Amino acid sequence: MVEVDYWHVDVFSRYAFQGNGLVVVRDDVGLSTAVQQQLTREVRQFETVFISGVDLLGRTARLRIFTEDEELGFAGHPVLGVGAVLHSELSAAAAEETWALELSSRIVSVLTRGRDGWIEASMDQGPAWFGMNVTGELADRYRRALGLPLAAVRADLPMQVVSTGLPYLIVPVHAQGLATAHIATPDFETILAASGAKFVYVLDPATPEGRTWDNTGRIEDVATGSAAGPAAAYLMEHRLHPAGVPLRLAQGRFTGRPSTIEVRREPGDGHYRVGGPVAPVASGRFHARLAD
Repeated sequence: MVEVDYWHVDVFSRYAFQGNGLVVVRDDVGLSTAVQQQLTREVRQFETVFISGVDLLGRTARLRIFTEDEELGFAGHPVLGVGAVLHSELSAAAAEETWALELSSRIVSVLTRGRDGWIEASMDQGPAWFGMNVTGELADRYRRALGLPLAAVRADLPMQVVSTGLPYLIVPVHAQGLATAHIATPDFETILAASGAKFVYVLDPATPEGRTWDNTGRIEDVATGSAAGPAAAYLMEHRLHPAGVPLRLAQGRFTGRPSTIEVRREPGDGHYRVGGPVAPVASGRFHARLAD
């Protein structure tokens, strides 16, 4: 039997049933990786996060993040969602709390503030890393794999791999390209590996607004915190947005759940801070009898 508590929250929204849904599972029993993957597939959110070693006094916890297909070393909205859930579990939360959340490869600092019926959360994603500019035949291959006509892609800007924890291929497009983009090939993940990217982020710099999917193209993400840092870094690097001005990045319009992600570049260390509101939806307990 699996007996664990969970919370369901919507990240990047002040209200339930908007923003990006997330299930946070309190794993005090040491669930196996296989069971964590099964629970993730059962709840059918874009990502599900399992927390263990929770220390509310020390404001720390360990995280494991799963999509329906795999475990991720880092993802944005699960980290923010966990910070908000832990904030809500405090019996006497201060106006502002700071959490050290441990992932497999890094510790992420999350700042939370209690609001009227929701939690404001932001995380330090660190500095941006800029990878290869993709040009020529490889860029054309990505364009075709995303179902984009040549005129839909911004000819004045490069496709580029950017990371603040998870490497994204940023594909700059015009508005019509954003509307029609989709993953049009079954081997997209293999194609992405040629540039060192894990996922793609199709970005209309003029708005700015973006879209991304799991690499099969089955599921479009509503709001992608791990992509917001790279998208903001790309826009600032190419002087499309002032480095000292906070950025509001739109996403989710094409899924019927429009969301806004807030990003700012810290003036001192150049770190990118990504955040937004988190709304509670439900909480409960899994009582799951598993097959042998």
